[in-house]
Formats: sequence, C-alpha cells, structure tokens
Amino acid sequence: MTTLATSPAVPPAAPAPAAPEAAAAATLAIGPHAVRPPVVLAPMAGITNAPFRTLCREFSGGKGLFVSEMITTRALVERNDKTMQLIHFDATETPRSIQLYGVDPVTVGKAVRMIVDEDLADHIDLNFGCPVPKVTRKGGGSALPYKRPLLRAILREAVGNAGALPVTMKMRKGIDDDHLTYLDAGRIAVDEGVTAIALHGRTAAQHYGGTADWDAIARLKEHVPEIPVLGNGDIWSADDALRMVRETGCDGVVVGRGCLGRPWLFRDLVSAFEGGTERVTPTLREVAAVMRRHAELLGEWIGDESRGVIDFRKHVAWYLKGFSVGSEMRKRLAITSSLAELDEQLGLLALDQPWPEGADGPRGRTSGNNRVVLPDGWLKDPYDCASVAADAELDTSGG
Repeated sequence: MTTLATSPAVPPAAPAPAAPEAAAAATLAIGPHAVRPPVVLAPMAGITNAPFRTLCREFSGGKGLFVSEMITTRALVERNDKTMQLIHFDATETPRSIQLYGVDPVTVGKAVRMIVDEDLADHIDLNFGCPVPKVTRKGGGSALPYKRPLLRAILREAVGNAGALPVTMKMRKGIDDDHLTYLDAGRIAVDEGVTAIALHGRTAAQHYGGTADWDAIARLKEHVPEIPVLGNGDIWSADDALRMVRETGCDGVVVGRGCLGRPWLFRDLVSAFEGGTERVTPTLREVAAVMRRHAELLGEWIGDESRGVIDFRKHVAWYLKGFSVGSEMRKRLAITSSLAELDEQLGLLALDQPWPEGADGPRGRTSGNNRVVLPDGWLKDPYDCASVAADAELDTSGG
C-alpha cells in the first residue's frame, strides 16, 4: 500500500498498462518555475480553494501546479473581503498560482501590479475560457478573445506590470464553430510575452457538452511552437493525460472536472508521467476518510466548522459517484451541517465497497450546446471594442 504521511491512505489498484513514451515527459517551464510532471489543476469556481488544493497537492506529493479559483481584478484592486480570503495560500504552496479575470486593461494592470508589489503570488494565469453567461454577457471569459485588440491590450498590461512573474492564459477554441479565435489569440499571446497557453478543446457554445477537440490542441501547438501549450478537456484518468500528450504533442495537461470528488487523481498522474503503472482505486471507507478531511479543511479555512461542512455539501455526489448509496442516504449526507453529523452519516454507509467500475469516467457538468450570451453587437466587428461596457468588470471573485 502506498500512503502519504499528510493525507488519508488510499491504496493503488492493479497496475494499468504502461505508457513509456509519456513517462519521460519533459519538465514544463512556467517562467522560472519547473513543473514536473507537467500537470496543472484547472481553476474551478467554488472548488479550487486552498483546502481542495491542499488535498490534491498532498496526493501528488507536492508535484504539479495548483491554480486558485478565478479572482476578478476589480474585486482584488478594491480589496473585497471574499476575494482577499480566496487569494490565501497555504505556507507549503509553491509556486503560488493565481488566476485573474478582467475585461478592462487598466484594471488588469493594477491588479497584476498589486500582486507583484505585495508578493501575493508567484504566477499569474488569465481567464479567457469561462463560458458562463454572467461572464460572457459582459464580454469576458471565452467571449473576450473575439475582440483581438482588447485581448492584446489586456495581455500587454498584464505582462508589462508582472515584472519577473510569469503570465499564462487559459482559453477555449472560440465562441462557437463559426467564430473560432484560438489561433489568433495564441499568436497575440506570443507577441505580448505570455509564458504558456492552456487550451480547452471546446467552444463557449459547447459549455461542457460533447467531446473535447484534441486536434485543436495539436493545431495550436504547431501554430505557436515558441511557448508551451497545455491541453485541457476530457482528461478523466491518468491514461487519458498520457494519451493527450502523445496524440497532440502538447507540453502538459490541465485537469479540471476529472478530479472532482477524486483528488487522488493527482497521485495517478504523477505515477503515470514518471513511468509508474499503479492507479488508485479506493474503497468507500477510504473515500469517506478523504471526504471527512476535506470538510474539516474547509471549516478551518473558513473559520467556522458549520459553514465548512455546508460548503462541502456540493462535493458529496462527486465523491460517491458509482458507489451503492441510496438516494435517501445521499440526501442526508447533503444536509449535514457539522462534522459530528457528517461522521454519523458516513458511518452508516456500506464502507467495504470496492471502487466502482466506471467511476473513473466523466463527472461534473456535462451540459451540451448552449446559446452564448454576449453584449449587444459583440460579433459585428472583432476589431471594434467600443461595445465593452464600463460595468463589465465583475465585483466578486470565485465565478
């Protein structure tokens, strides 16, 4: 049994097929930071806070890069209380990686300068991939790269104010299949000094439905060979990550929904990229131990046990995916409000269940094609940025 001293013991399963061609993957360079193996935790609103990053980092043995929730530049500059909590990093986190969202170049520049001057992070990632309506209707997230001059201006302000801190960006293919932006955006990023690009192989219209287009990741890699390109989308297992690198030639992977309720996926990823064949398949008892620790960490971070357990509720279904747990029990677990209640309900589960077949598959949001909500007239001219409203900067962080 392989264990980590700082996290619950989760034993590996029988060996998976070896993939030696990916085992020797090169170190990913994010400015001065060497990320080996080249694995990044995707920023996810309400998920990748300090407690979840702690769990993932513990299972990885501290290897990889773990990015914060989305931080809005306006909220950071205005020192919004919630935002100031979200930018908290554990003392053991290195490098400290923060994702910024903004649509106003001046505000983005101020936020980046604040991070540098106050030593708030070691790496800045810019969000141009979020597809949710409250972001795209303001011209932000995955809508923004359509306005090429605006994208360039934001990147210029960010890189220009970052000093020695590396600036990366995460984006999607475009707004929809008729308005693809990723190749133009990639070239602009190179021109403006961005250190690396992560591409989610979906359009904004797809949200999280359908299948990620890994061919687009390969095309972007060919288009911008000067800097690292990371692939994102449909990585549900460590073997998916190896396959993405092999098929696209990307320099690393960004893992999002695949680790929901499964932070030990990062142990699998480290093993896979280092040539190991073991994969984690915990029993329900071992999963319950991780659930309990996750809830406890949230309470400590928030400073209130009850609020921590309440915040944890959203994770319950992900952790229990595939296990034989009745709907009534799931409901009871999803309304607990103290660690004692959580312990009681977890103790009633059939804890000796083995890891369910198929539980390594898709999880999280799987919504299909959606109309992308955009500012009026947004698609008329990709070079006209006059339609970006003065109130487009969101005033709260975390998505």
